[in-house]
Amino acid sequence: MRRADERKNDNVRIPVGFPKFQLAQGSFSREKIQQTMARFTEWFEGLNQMESYDDDLSRFEADGAALLPVTNDQGYVESDGARIWYATYGSGSPVILLHGGLGHGGNWGYQIPALVRSGYRAVLIDSRGHGRSTRDARPFMYEMMAFDVSAVMDALQLEKAALIGWSDGATIALILAMKAPARVAGVYFFACKMDPSGVKQIMEPNPILDRCLGRHAKDYAQLSATPDQFKAFVKAVSLMMRTQPNYSAHDLAQINVPVAIVHSEHDEFIRREHAENLARTIPNAELVNLLGVSHFAPVQRPAQFNVAMLAFLGKAFGEGRDVGRHNVLAEMASEVGLPQAGSLAFLESDTGKKREEPDYQR
Repeated sequence: MRRADERKNDNVRIPVGFPKFQLAQGSFSREKIQQTMARFTEWFEGLNQMESYDDDLSRFEADGAALLPVTNDQGYVESDGARIWYATYGSGSPVILLHGGLGHGGNWGYQIPALVRSGYRAVLIDSRGHGRSTRDARPFMYEMMAFDVSAVMDALQLEKAALIGWSDGATIALILAMKAPARVAGVYFFACKMDPSGVKQIMEPNPILDRCLGRHAKDYAQLSATPDQFKAFVKAVSLMMRTQPNYSAHDLAQINVPVAIVHSEHDEFIRREHAENLARTIPNAELVNLLGVSHFAPVQRPAQFNVAMLAFLGKAFGEGRDVGRHNVLAEMASEVGLPQAGSLAFLESDTGKKREEPDYQR
């Protein structure tokens, strides 16, 4: 009896997802070969990443995320009293990644290579007062940060982009989609709220949260223009988190871009009911559940996060992929002639039913 993680082909056992080169006449276009090799690299590195989870953030606390690639396209944009740092990688349809509160763009170190290999132009931004970006004396506001994103888009001459948001970055992304929908191809909204009802009450000490805060403190000291003011920074950002945002169902119903509301099984901060409500209220939204991970999925299990992220981008840019309702790996594989992988054990459909162990589509 065959194992679920293998498939038989001419008496040779081949792991699911292993790239298959089409040998038929006319199949060796340069683009096809490049795409297939990129998928092979993604598949192989994904295996390595998934075999070395960082669920407790011990590696993240010690070393941070993966180092960012070298780029010559980085700098600062003046925006309403602040200097906003940005960097870009690769070429293709633009994808802007917005980090979480207290963090910085380098927290996306595991996602940048995946985006570049998949043919996207990845754009990192440090939110105002975070990382390398400065701020003025005014209180933090999510709407102001959304304006900063549009200022960077103007400077880079990006008419439209998809937005990948993590925690506070997700709120910023969705606000920009409300304020300037013509500039947003879609929003991948991971692990945040749009009104105060979405937050869990944290009643006990949590070593994962302590490790994350320790990492943020080290990075702030290294990157910030005010390296000795971390405690004041935390206080100011925490005030924003407690009091903002507070959008109504009517406000959310006006959003008219594709949205994936992405919720982790063990999110420490966000209530699942809130994510489900957002997915019901926003007209073009769907719910994607990431199993086995928490608020820090992009660094805990990067390959898992990246598969769902890339699938959504395919849909946002009109490439025909759908998040949650279809077999994501199978759809990605079919584009470059890979074997049809079965269902994803680490994703849950928007019906709320857990998928079975991996299977094969025959």
